[in-house]
Amino acid sequence: MANALLWESSLGEFIFVTVILGGGAAWMIGRSTALTWSGWAVAAAYVVLLTIAVRFIHFSLFHGTFFLPLAGFGTALHYAIVDLVVLMAWAAAGRSVVRGHQMQRQYDFLATRESNMK
Repeated sequence: MANALLWESSLGEFIFVTVILGGGAAWMIGRSTALTWSGWAVAAAYVVLLTIAVRFIHFSLFHGTFFLPLAGFGTALHYAIVDLVVLMAWAAAGRSVVRGHQMQRQYDFLATRESNMK
């Protein structure tokens, strides 16, 4: 199968490895950085490391490209950027959900005051 813009081998492989496995781990990264009140830089650093791990899974299990040898570096970088964007979206979603719950629990008077004003 020819390489697509978003996935390297097949859509099923991309969904399984990047979206389900990597996305679940990225969600937990977002959740943990929200629970510890860490900044976005910490979340981004962890997602970069997760992206390398996801690329390695693509390489080792599904014969995708990795950063070495240098002949496949450009292709691996392209798909790593795609993986990074997907994983960062999952991390941001997890962080947003948890941070929303934290803010609602911590500052519940804001929600009740807003509802009383209507």
